[in-house]
Amino acid sequence: MADQDFVLAPATVRVRLALEPAFNATTSLMLLEQMEIRSGLSEWVLQTAAALSPERKSTNRLIFNTMGEIAIPDQGWSSFPAFVDHLASQDAVALRDRAISWCQDAKMEEKGFETIEMDALLASQSAYVGFMQRHMEQAYAKKGEESEMEFDAALYAEAYSLLIDPPALQKRIVEHLRVMWNEVLQPDWERNLPMLEESATAFQQLNYAGLTALEATRMITGRDLSAAWSEWPDEIIFVPSAHIGPYVIRFGWMENVATRLMFGARMPEGVRTVSPDLSRSELLVRLSALADDTRLHMLELLTQHQELCAQDMIEMLKLSQSAASRHLRQLTATGYLLERRREVAKCYSLNPDRVADTIQALKRFLKT
Repeated sequence: MADQDFVLAPATVRVRLALEPAFNATTSLMLLEQMEIRSGLSEWVLQTAAALSPERKSTNRLIFNTMGEIAIPDQGWSSFPAFVDHLASQDAVALRDRAISWCQDAKMEEKGFETIEMDALLASQSAYVGFMQRHMEQAYAKKGEESEMEFDAALYAEAYSLLIDPPALQKRIVEHLRVMWNEVLQPDWERNLPMLEESATAFQQLNYAGLTALEATRMITGRDLSAAWSEWPDEIIFVPSAHIGPYVIRFGWMENVATRLMFGARMPEGVRTVSPDLSRSELLVRLSALADDTRLHMLELLTQHQELCAQDMIEMLKLSQSAASRHLRQLTATGYLLERRREVAKCYSLNPDRVADTIQALKRFLKT
């Protein structure tokens, strides 16, 4: 009998839309640490980061740059305060171990990363700081990129002092999250809740039957993420955010945590919004990507060349690697550029459909 090849059809996905207040709040706090590498975040992110006291800013940076796993919700909590109360009730050592369990995860080793036993990691400050520096270098090397942020040994030394004192670690995190909720997050959440509800409700009413995870993600987020993730789950909970701008953040690499995709609050194509804030917010995301001379120059170059790689842009525009990455990341996230891998290089082409769509969106908003 002749050999036969069977090609399996892509698996379909179960889709849910949810507000997820705990994940939403955590995302907003994470974004305060992303401004150096991501342009196009909401004005709230910029204003909040600027208004934080040096102590509060330092603690937020410490938590979300060195032990963010603790501050990521482990389920869909009814509120952010309920999640923080849960953290306060946990065993401090178990909480600490959660922050560094990935360092000995077999999946990390399968991906080619160095792993280390927990006892060895915490044996000394130099062991911990050295491992974290090597891990960062490995991560960027695997992406074929230079590090966009200089490794901060002093920050990781401070993290180590908390990791070897779990009660102090727990107290520091719980206190910070409670203060940030009461002083910063709660008023913003209440103000944006109607807009987020409208976005979630509109997308929940669409028919996702028969769609793959990639197709559903493209429909809801407006992004083609085929190059971003090689493995897709059976179910995705999509969560609209008021602050994430054009970017998408995935939660769900932890065991027993459903995959959630945070996306910028928007409306389905062709559906009119009731909230002027939602319509304005989506338009601002698109226009802010164009409100920069360097990014406009990048788009102009791609009208003259069918495709350019990141290194081409760096040389033509005399940019640093980190600056080029930041601009290209925003243009790609907003949909103006299409990205593909050519061996280890990232290459880009212009997406004329997004340009035309933005012009039409502006006309609809201004009712011209």
